[in-house]
Amino acid sequence: MQRWRGLEDIPQDWGRSVVTIGSYDGVHRGHQLIIGRAVERARELSVPSVVVTFDPHPSEVVRPGSHPPLLAPHHRRAELMAELGVDAVLILPFTAEFSKLSPADFIVKVLVDKLHARTVVEGPNFRFGHRAAGTVDYLAELGATYDYDVEVVDLYVSGEAGGGEPFSSTLTRRLVAAGDVEGAREILGRPHRVEGIVVRGAQRGRELGFPTANLETLPHTAIPADGVYAGWLTANGERMPAAISVGTNPQFDGVERTVEGYAIDRVDLDLYGLHVAIDFFAYVRGQEKFASVDELLVAMGRDVQQCREILGM
Repeated sequence: MQRWRGLEDIPQDWGRSVVTIGSYDGVHRGHQLIIGRAVERARELSVPSVVVTFDPHPSEVVRPGSHPPLLAPHHRRAELMAELGVDAVLILPFTAEFSKLSPADFIVKVLVDKLHARTVVEGPNFRFGHRAAGTVDYLAELGATYDYDVEVVDLYVSGEAGGGEPFSSTLTRRLVAAGDVEGAREILGRPHRVEGIVVRGAQRGRELGFPTANLETLPHTAIPADGVYAGWLTANGERMPAAISVGTNPQFDGVERTVEGYAIDRVDLDLYGLHVAIDFFAYVRGQEKFASVDELLVAMGRDVQQCREILGM
């Protein structure tokens, strides 16, 4: 899959394509319907499929300080889109100047002049251009002038997560923040992932017999509520069952919030400096402060055993 950052990265000889545009944070099951249809339509027309997305999140430029917690960084979104069969991802730097493009200018500069859109696939509430003035109807109206058609896909899926709310990135962020990683997993179609570089912490886990990988997480990462979770730790291409802790480590009067993963039964790992991923599969319990370190050790042993059972070890 080709990855482009900015319009200037698009090959000069790029031909017609099927395009879909959006933030697509998380690439959840609703997003998958739209992207999947774009891929399908591209194959019907024998042209490439392109996903157009933005960095940073538009809200950070339009309303500074309002950047939402991210469910997936851009490289992870690209991986997920590649799995869906997307041929190219275009990340447009979202600047103050770019935010002022009128809907008509956006269509001409991006869809017509650069991507030579044959079909544009979007959800029903897609908005674009300055002050989000552009609508799907307007997009279709200009399609008659610029020789592309528009296909609208209903992305609204619902299930048990959020009490039956339609699946969305906003709902997923809310569930993650509440520690409901099972609900987030239903929406995403996979466990919520947190990535980062393993850094040296206080090394208390190692002293207690449960060595953990302490992540320095990527900016704006959506991190689950404080507590203990069952999931997986992936490092160097190896996916290992893990007991995961999120919180400030109140047993030792900690103040800094950390994300740590213990690869169950793996005491031989040296992960310092590596980029690793932690996938949150299920909630185990909330963060607690115990009467003694011995009580903490008993609880940690119980947590690990519960994680084993949850993960089918």
